[in-house]
Amino acid sequence: MKICIYGAGAVGGHIAGRLADSEAEVSLIARGEQLAAIREHGLRVETRDGTLVSHPAATDRPADLGPQDIVIVAVKAPSLPSIAEHIGSLLHKDSLVLFVMNGIPWWYFHSHGGALDGTQLRRLDPEQALWDHIGPERAVGAVAYTACSVIGPGVIRAGNPVNRLVIGRPDGRPDGRLDALASLLNPSGLEVTVTPKIRDAVWAKLLMNLIGGSLAVLTASPMKDVLNKPAIAGTAKAMADEGAAIARALGCEPGEPDEGLNKLAKSSHLQSIAQDLLAARPMEIDAMLRVPLDLAELVQVPTPNLDLAIELATQRARAAGQYHDTTR
Repeated sequence: MKICIYGAGAVGGHIAGRLADSEAEVSLIARGEQLAAIREHGLRVETRDGTLVSHPAATDRPADLGPQDIVIVAVKAPSLPSIAEHIGSLLHKDSLVLFVMNGIPWWYFHSHGGALDGTQLRRLDPEQALWDHIGPERAVGAVAYTACSVIGPGVIRAGNPVNRLVIGRPDGRPDGRLDALASLLNPSGLEVTVTPKIRDAVWAKLLMNLIGGSLAVLTASPMKDVLNKPAIAGTAKAMADEGAAIARALGCEPGEPDEGLNKLAKSSHLQSIAQDLLAARPMEIDAMLRVPLDLAELVQVPTPNLDLAIELATQRARAAGQYHDTTR
């Protein structure tokens, strides 16, 4: 199996390092200092169980690699439309493309069923580049639970004691290629679950990102230092309930919000969207925060607490020059 990881940042580099000892032929799309370091010294992934060193084929020219069986895309949502054509150059007629990302994915309503089936999300794919160059029929959802960071060129630190990846097709059908990918990754210490209900998994993580992401952008603080304030904790609970109501109105079961809130309140990890703000990197404002509100409007779920927190967080990103409104 030929597997290309598109994006050698924290999550993509982590996955590539975990795959290195498998039977797959692994390649990596990287750029700049990251690419140079991987080519010269290899990819280093520091885990709690030791350091994984590998030497995958690495390039910044996707077309040089030829068609792949699976492409794992691990770049931030704002960058996806601009690289859609490059991802397309890696595909043959049966390729799958896993999108490891936070928030609502661009393919969300493909094979959704019901009145909203096939609805395209213009905030996420304004010119239909992803729809046209990749195609939603190739897309696979992937939700990652892993706290990773790039600590130097070519060096990734994965600090979680348990690292998980939940994957599944939008149509819910079983797929032997996903089972094969899980069998390659599970022995490496990255626990992979294949689910027929990938949208449930998307919403289970998104509920916490709606709260943690928006509040972290506003406070520049980890949630353990924010949610210990009663006034904020009460608002966070209302936000979680509103997010769960959106999910359920769309036919999804996001799990118990209180359980997620309890975990979030213990987190000493600064949310990635706030890290992006502080580092002047592109922020996933649309996928993580604004598109969920668009969906609330579609299914007529009132979200007064989310509206306020997300509008304030969006304005913070605008003021920093790191968010520009796009067409719905």
